[in-house]
Formats: sequence, structure tokens, C-alpha cells
Amino acid sequence: MYIGPYQLSNNLIVAPMAGVTDRPFRTLCKYFGAGHAVSEMMTSDQTLRMTKKSLYRANFDGELAPISAQIAGSEPEQLAEAARYQVSNGAQIVDINMGCPVKKVCNKLAGSALLQDEDLVARILDAVVNAVDVPVTLKTRLGYLNGQENILRVAKRAEEAGIAALALHGRTREDMYLNTARYRLIKEVKQSISIPVIANGDIDSPEKAKYVLNYTGADAVMIGRAAQGRPWIFREIAHYLKTSEHLAAPNIQEVKDVLLGHLPELYQFYGEYSGCRIARKHIAWYTKGLHSSNEFRQNMYKVESTLEQAKVVEQYFDHLLDQGNLMSDVQVESVNLLDV
Repeated sequence: MYIGPYQLSNNLIVAPMAGVTDRPFRTLCKYFGAGHAVSEMMTSDQTLRMTKKSLYRANFDGELAPISAQIAGSEPEQLAEAARYQVSNGAQIVDINMGCPVKKVCNKLAGSALLQDEDLVARILDAVVNAVDVPVTLKTRLGYLNGQENILRVAKRAEEAGIAALALHGRTREDMYLNTARYRLIKEVKQSISIPVIANGDIDSPEKAKYVLNYTGADAVMIGRAAQGRPWIFREIAHYLKTSEHLAAPNIQEVKDVLLGHLPELYQFYGEYSGCRIARKHIAWYTKGLHSSNEFRQNMYKVESTLEQAKVVEQYFDHLLDQGNLMSDVQVESVNLLDV
């Protein structure tokens, strides 16, 4: 699959998720086989551009190409300027957010709230595409309200504006993240436009990825929440799409190794105070469902230093491995020490 001149290594893409898809997470997902990743959403408001949070989100140092920066806002010229800024900052692709459903974004008529005003959508698309010489992509939803889905019109207008690829979440803003993602309109969009279409929403397993690709005819799938604490999902999906066979789930030792490799990257990226706190949610995702994990997490949340945090994580996994050594290898692989 191509986005503009950039050929992706495969058709598996990491979805932009605020507070999640920072540079360490994107790098890890690419290591496990993601062909592309989009940055966290960055505001187009110039007054907020130099805040600590914005600077973290715009840090692409050493990232594997192509680098894609997502911008969000509601003013066409502000978004155009934000696109120029991100390109000067190293972005090779600019992605426009018209999909975020959260209240604080939609209240500013940004994210998926833009779908209520198709004229404004068109002006934003034109302004951003004309502002930069790199490919511009669009991430959006089926529409704002159920029963008033307007994605077919929006998709055609995006193609006319010169959008290089369209990522489409199979829900409306009204759905938020409730109900199940719907793929019929993604299929219709793919049939109605010639630019690449990326299907997104509830893709949480190799079988689901294959089904969505086959049903919609999409050029790629975008995986978000299912990769939280499971960056190896990209390896599993890629293997299944190629062979129709499943890879074995990572055992406790590999989960431990991945997490203890992820933590130092977070600590180095964010520093002592923020690194410790941001790592907590990642640790919670990695350990979800593991034996005695709830008790472990409650204790882990109380730890205030990165050194101690990494230590308690290692001790927890060492305890799991010690328990596993009391069983046969077959038993360890089959139960994976999950709570039942």
C-alpha cells in the first residue's frame, strides 16, 4: 500500500490514540510488524504548540519513516499553519483528525463534530492539502448522528481535495466507542472512491482483520485499543494474513521482556515524574488478566519512582514464572497463568 510516494511495508496501521501512541509506543508497534503509525492528535492552536504535552507529541526523533503527524482543530487557516509547522518539524505525512468523539474536542467543533458542517470540512481539506507538499490523509467516522451518516459525501469531497488516503472508523460520533463497529458503509466508501481506504473499529484479532479486509475491500486495517498492552498483535495478524495459521501467544517470559523493554523508553522519553505516571496505564494493559494482577496493580499504582516501579514489575513477573515452573511446560502454555 502507498500513501503518496511512501510504500508501507504492509497494510497494518497503528491508530492515533491520545495519550497512547507516543513515539515509544509507535516504535514498539513497528518493531512487532506494524507497517505504519500515526502520531497522537496535536492541536492546531498556536498558543498551545509549545506546551510540554504538545512537544512530547511532536517528538519524532529517530522514528522510522514515514512519519505521520495528526493535527486537530476547526479553523482552516490554523490547520493549514499547523500542517506547515509539523512538516518543518519532520512530518512526511499530515493526518487530519475528524474522528475524535470526546466531548472536550467536539465542544470546540473539532474532531468528529466537524461532520456536522460539510462546507467547513471541505474548506479544511482544501486549506491543508494546499498548504503542504506532503501527502495529507484524513481520519474520520461514518457521520455525526446515527441515521444521518454522511461519509459517502465526505469521502468523495476528500478525494476531490487531494486527500491521499482515508481512514474510516465504523461508528458515528453518537456511538462514541459503544455498540459494535459497522463495516457496510466502509465497503461502500471503498467502492465509491479510488484513493486508499483504511478500515478501523473493533479489529482485535487476526480473524477479524482478515474478515474486515475481505468484506470491505479496504486497502489496510487500522488497529487501536486492541494494541494496548498487546503490541505483538501486529505480528500475529501479519502471520495469519500470510499463512492462515495462528502464531502462539507470547508466554509470560516474553511479556515480561517486552514490558521491561518498553518501560525504560517511556522513562527516557518523559523523564522521572511523568514517565512513572504514564507507564502505569501501560503496565495495567500488559498485565490485564494475569494471575493476581488486580492486587499487583493496586500496589504498583502507589509506587512513585521509575526505579521502584520497574523493580515491582520485574518481581511480579518473576513470581509468575516461579509459579509456572511448578507446572509442566504444556500447562504453562495452555493457561498462560490467566485468572479464571
